[in-house]
Order: sequence, then C-alpha cells, then structure tokens
Amino acid sequence: MERERLEEALETLGDLLAERGQNVGLLVVGGSSLLLLGYVERPTADVDVVGLASPTGYVKADRLPQFLADAVGEVGRALGVGDRWLNVGPAALIDFDLPGGTADRVTVRRYGSLEVHLPAREDPICFKLDALVDQGPRSKHMDDLRALGPSPDELVTAAQRTRTHDPSVGFLGELREPLALFEVVVGDGDL
Repeated sequence: MERERLEEALETLGDLLAERGQNVGLLVVGGSSLLLLGYVERPTADVDVVGLASPTGYVKADRLPQFLADAVGEVGRALGVGDRWLNVGPAALIDFDLPGGTADRVTVRRYGSLEVHLPAREDPICFKLDALVDQGPRSKHMDDLRALGPSPDELVTAAQRTRTHDPSVGFLGELREPLALFEVVVGDGDL
C-alpha cells in the first residue's frame, strides 16, 4: 500500500469501529509506521501491530481482539487489500523490552475510534538495526535505516539496546558488520 491507500484503510477502519461503538489503540512498527511518519516513501504490504494500548502501557498483541480482526477483514475485502493488511507481525518485540520511554515518545494518530501509536525515530533505529543483523544489507531494512539517517552515536545506542536481548559474542560479531556499513567502528567495551 502506498501512503494514501494506507491512510484510507486506517480511516475506513476507524470509522467502522466508531459506528460500532468500539475503540482501540495500537502500537504499530515497521514500514507502515515509517511511511505514516514520512521517513520512507516505499509501499508497505501491511501494518504490523506489536501492542495494544492500555491504561498501564502496552500489552503484547499475540492476536487482534476478535472485534478488531472482524473489522480489519471487512475493510480489507471492501478496499481490496486483503484480510491481513493489519496484523500482529513482530509482537515479540515487546518480549525484548521496547526502548525505555517508548510510550512517552509515540506520536498518536486518530482515525475515528482507532488510535495508531507510532514510535519516535530512535525506536525504529533500534528495530531496523536488529533486523539488518538478521536479514542483511540487501534487505529493505538497510534502506529504511538509511532513510532514518542515524548518527554514529544513535547507532551505538541502538546497538547497545539490541545487545540486551542477545549478549553473545557471535551476535556482537554480526552486529559489527552493519555498523561498519555506516562507518561506525566499536570495540568490545563499547557494546
């Protein structure tokens, strides 16, 4: 989906939820969040939901609540974007702890009764660096990370965050490769 189509799908979903008296807040990551915030122009296949907003923060989105899954399917069929255009993609990010203060830094976009919470720039830098380690420099994550334009200090901070969920020597070696692509060299004590 291009940005305009993505916005249309979210607006349609939010209006449908409002008609039904249903409200939901979603923490969204990935290409759709970067597209909505204007960091990238590339189309996205779907909207990746990792958390449901609650009064105490975000709750892992193992699955969409049934009322939301039903509405997503209806909107997908009506707009021709498929039943899974909004799904619980990388919800495991919450298991590894979102970067500290994520909830305080989100941008909230309202579409009728739907709130879409979009992480601040520093958070996708962490997510994209980690994905780049997993999928390599020819993946979309390299282009996305370049589009975010991280400074060397921001990349080191992101690398330190990713090391909290995998402190192994092997991962450190793998992490150095994408950092080097951004001309960031780190010693053992830096991470």
